[in-house]
Amino acid sequence: MQEETMRHVSELEVAGKRLQVSNLQKILYPKAGFTKGQIIDYYIRISPVLLPHLKNRPLTLKRYPNGVEEEFFYEKKCPSHRPKWVNTAKVWSENNNADIHYCMCNDLPTLVWAANLADLELHTSLARFPKVQVPTMLVFDLDPGAPADIVQCCQVGIWIKVLFEKMGLECFPKTSGSKGLQVYVPLNTATTYENTKQFAKQVAESLERDHPEMVVSKMAKILRKGKVFVDWSQNDDHKTTVCVYSLRAKDTPTVSTPVTWKEVETTLKKKDAARLAFEWNDVLKRAEKNGDLFEPVLTLKQKL
Repeated sequence: MQEETMRHVSELEVAGKRLQVSNLQKILYPKAGFTKGQIIDYYIRISPVLLPHLKNRPLTLKRYPNGVEEEFFYEKKCPSHRPKWVNTAKVWSENNNADIHYCMCNDLPTLVWAANLADLELHTSLARFPKVQVPTMLVFDLDPGAPADIVQCCQVGIWIKVLFEKMGLECFPKTSGSKGLQVYVPLNTATTYENTKQFAKQVAESLERDHPEMVVSKMAKILRKGKVFVDWSQNDDHKTTVCVYSLRAKDTPTVSTPVTWKEVETTLKKKDAARLAFEWNDVLKRAEKNGDLFEPVLTLKQKL
């Protein structure tokens, strides 16, 4: 690594690609003292399990140039100053009436490049390029309205699991890395967003009918107090979902973490939300011990 001390720029060689990284000592999580250099290091170390989930998925950057307590911005259009080896996906946008060239994070150099842009959070499409209208999974984002928390999300997640088991389908939980839980149903078969979104909406409405004291399926925040909003609307080609193993821009560097259903059940039984709170170092240890708990989401073929 060559240091340019005046500009706080370093040059890294990553998997045969040379790229400049800057301000590695800059603290981006002030309450935790967590630096940009540590963010890049986390993404390098978690990359063996993370990169398969990013591969060929149009990526929306969520950048925090001055840290998690300052302003952020979303960047759908891949920056023009990107290195020539960064792959892009040309996707037609009806809203913009134009093509958008998204970044695709298919390799470690691109991941490091994005992290250097303070892209703390990785938000991906549910479809792979070039089949951008074919979601490979169905997602439920369980969002608790205070005083409800992830413990109540665990109960709703288990109800979803049971519902899909009755249909002969498997689903997999992960934390949002924020306050909720997310349940993924791998498909990896031909379908459309129209099908998955409508199906997810029906599941959410069914849960609300069966458990009106805990579940809400409508978006209005006023309805969510003490309940869990089952967000079915993420199943849309215009939306992105936070990728598994992504950091989140919270007070501390928490991570959207794959968990087991046993962990979900234990958290519910003990009513202990802290059991499903994971930071970057916890996730590295879990990946080393368990491998990729979310790997079936990439490979398991199921039909709705």
